[in-house]
Amino acid sequence: MVITRRRVSRVAYLDLAAMTSPQIAAHAAADGIVVIPVGSTEQHGPHLPLGTDRDVALAVARGLGERMPQVAVAPAIGYGSSGEHAGFAGTLSIGQEALELMLLELGRSAGETYRRQIFVNGHGGNAVPAVKAVRRLRAESRDVLLWMATWDGDAHAGQTETSLQLALHPDRVYRDLAEAGNTTPVRELIEQMRAGGVRAVSPNGVLGDPAGASAEEGTRLIQRLVDGLHTQVLAWDPPYGTLGA
Repeated sequence: MVITRRRVSRVAYLDLAAMTSPQIAAHAAADGIVVIPVGSTEQHGPHLPLGTDRDVALAVARGLGERMPQVAVAPAIGYGSSGEHAGFAGTLSIGQEALELMLLELGRSAGETYRRQIFVNGHGGNAVPAVKAVRRLRAESRDVLLWMATWDGDAHAGQTETSLQLALHPDRVYRDLAEAGNTTPVRELIEQMRAGGVRAVSPNGVLGDPAGASAEEGTRLIQRLVDGLHTQVLAWDPPYGTLGA
C-alpha cells in the first residue's frame, strides 16, 4: 500500500489526518509510531500569536516525521494548561486536570492502533499534567514517550520564541509592536507568578526581550529541538535505534 507523505514548504511527512484508516493500519503494522503535538492557546505579548506553542510542537513533530518514515504526525492539540496567563485577552486554558485526562484518553485510544506513541509538548505549563498522564499510560503497559521543548533563552515571548515564530510563520509576527517585558530570571519570579500569574510580573505578558530575534536563529533552534527528539527516539528499544539515523 502506497502512503503519501504530505509536503509543507520543503518538509515531507506522514499526516495522520490525511491518511485513510487502511493506510494507518498498514503503517502501524509496520511498527509505525504516532506523534501527537501538544501546545496551548495563550497570550504571547503584543507581537506574537496565541498559537505559538502549538506551532513549535507541530514543527518539531513534522521535523521528526521528515527524518523517520515510521512516524505519523497526528493533529496538534491547541489547548493546554495556561492558567498563569489568565487576564490576557484570548487565552483559552482547559486546566491541568482536563489536559491530563485528555492526554490519558488520547493515549489509550491511540494505543488501540499504534504500539508506540510520542507526545511532543511545546508549552511548559503542560508539563505536570503531561507527566501524570504518561505515567498512568505506562502503568497500563503502554509504550509512550514524552518529549518537552526546552531551551536556554528567555522564558516567554522574548528573543527565543520570537525567533522561532519568525522561522515558522513570519507573517504572524508584529515586529513593530515587539517590546521588552520583565527580563528578571524566571526562577526569581516564581513565587509572584504562583500568586498572581504572569500579569503580576509583566503587564505586557513578555518574560524577556524580543530584541535581536531572527528567523536564522529560529531555524537553528528548531533544528536543535528536532535533533534532541530524534536522539531520544533512536535511544528507544529496537527497532528504532537502528532506523532513521
